[in-house]
Amino acid sequence: MAQRKKFELGRGLESLLGGEATEVETKGSSAFSEIDIDLIFPNPEQPRTHFDQEAIDDLAASIKELGIIQPITVRKTGEKEYQIISGERRFRAAKQSGLKKIPAYIKTAADDQAMQMAIVENLQREDLSAIELALGYKKLIDEQQLTQEKLSNLVGKKRATITNYLRLLKLPAEIQVGITEGKIDMAHARAIISLVDTRQQLDLYARIIEEHLSVRAVEQIVRDILNNRPVFTKKEKQLLPQKYEVMRSQMAEKLGHDISLIRSVKGKGKITISFDSDEELNVLYNQLCVMH
Repeated sequence: MAQRKKFELGRGLESLLGGEATEVETKGSSAFSEIDIDLIFPNPEQPRTHFDQEAIDDLAASIKELGIIQPITVRKTGEKEYQIISGERRFRAAKQSGLKKIPAYIKTAADDQAMQMAIVENLQREDLSAIELALGYKKLIDEQQLTQEKLSNLVGKKRATITNYLRLLKLPAEIQVGITEGKIDMAHARAIISLVDTRQQLDLYARIIEEHLSVRAVEQIVRDILNNRPVFTKKEKQLLPQKYEVMRSQMAEKLGHDISLIRSVKGKGKITISFDSDEELNVLYNQLCVMH
């Protein structure tokens, strides 16, 4: 009897498999095997579009030391050809590390099932960007004619969550790239979406990056824009000449309340008066009415 070839596995899997393996039947429509890495190809429907090269370098170094700890999942697409369902990052790192073969679960799956598996698997890992998820959801909806309700059941997400992701695809391409690259997060993007004007969206996106704005600050800016209130950059807020600082101080002393005064170089601005209770608001109201 021919001797079976030994897997190039990490010690964890090797101990489970007894150190040797060929194709092993598993529960369900799948098998487990060691496959020539040159026979494996990425899935063109893979929802992930951005791979962190530094993370792949780290994983490749780990694979050289320990081998593949977790097999990838593939499906057979030809006599000697396999397509990745999940684990493309591991596949890339294994190839980079110089492995000639890689352990894999061979899954029986049609094209539509393979795409569903790829998206659901990545959802479970929770490391796709919001835009990659949105594009994956849209592809499932368009190509398989799913409703958002059916999609939510398929991927285990609330329908409102699916809707929020899909709305991101209405943003300008520059902002979508920024989300994918991690320059802003989904919470920032959801605030930006509230603005209808594309120019305003792009301007706010640039401000978020330049000024490192928090989500709360962005939401306030959006409210100010939608309510036609003046909006200032950090630089403009700092341009308060001394005479206006004196005016602010005198008003605060007169009213007995903290006052902030913002004035742009163009002369536009706003005054904010703070109060701590309804009683203080009533007193403040009476003071202002008397002054008027």
